[in-house]
Amino acid sequence: MDTRRALLVDAFTSEPLAGNAAGVVPDAGDLTEGQMQAIARELHAADTAFLADSDAADRRIRYFTPVQEVDLCGHATVASHAWLAEAGEIDDGTHTLETNVGVLEIDVRDGTVWMTQDVATVEEVDADAERVADALGADAATLRDVGADLPVATASTGLGFLVVPVNFLEAISGLSPDMAAVEALTDEFDVTGVYAFSFDAVDAESTLHGRMFAPGAGVDEDPVTGTASGAVGAYLRHVEAFDGDLPEEMTFEQGHFLDRPGRVRVRARADPVEVGGRAVTALDGSIVVPEAETDDIIEA
Repeated sequence: MDTRRALLVDAFTSEPLAGNAAGVVPDAGDLTEGQMQAIARELHAADTAFLADSDAADRRIRYFTPVQEVDLCGHATVASHAWLAEAGEIDDGTHTLETNVGVLEIDVRDGTVWMTQDVATVEEVDADAERVADALGADAATLRDVGADLPVATASTGLGFLVVPVNFLEAISGLSPDMAAVEALTDEFDVTGVYAFSFDAVDAESTLHGRMFAPGAGVDEDPVTGTASGAVGAYLRHVEAFDGDLPEEMTFEQGHFLDRPGRVRVRARADPVEVGGRAVTALDGSIVVPEAETDDIIEA
């Protein structure tokens, strides 16, 4: 029976059972896509990172939600590299990572993992406030209050998100999404999820509070989302938030309404956008690898 080491590592937090849990499978070089998908489904973390050797970088990584492969995942990248550092597999410094969107640089310093993002793209979109609000279970006025200065837009630094500014934390906390309607929005705008945010945050030191919904990717609500944070950092630069004087480093908080609070550090003054955070191992064990599917055709 083939078993592999499998971990759950909580990213964007220094406290276990907070932040965003990522599955990490360190020895995945010979696993098939079907086996990786089955393991991700069994671990049932928002994303599971599968690590392997690479000819193009220090290592190769693939990311699977419980239902599909995704090209990039910030919290699973932070989680896997925090574990590699904890296990003594890597030292502080810069490491390269082959992903489906290209080779990225990962910087590990004093327990914090920084991940460079892909080239940022931001595009303002004509999205009806009533429709977006209905999908999120919000009052459309909470979107219109800020819409003149902060438009709805798609933004990507590797994965695309529909960025929806909302006026106050109370409105963010009261969101009650219609997941089918949210999925329809993500399909229409060809993005992974919808990220709603407000500059009205729980912690006075946080730049904003966000919530991210991605039912089409099998994640109704993600506790803390690194790739979306990078995209929103690029969005804030695009719309010239803070009168065009973007802070050198911002802190995005997320997950409080899922009882998994976490914080993402974001540097977005220029490309490439960087996201960073800490992580802690919550579970370390092994998992049985299912047999690889064959292409044999069974005839009646």
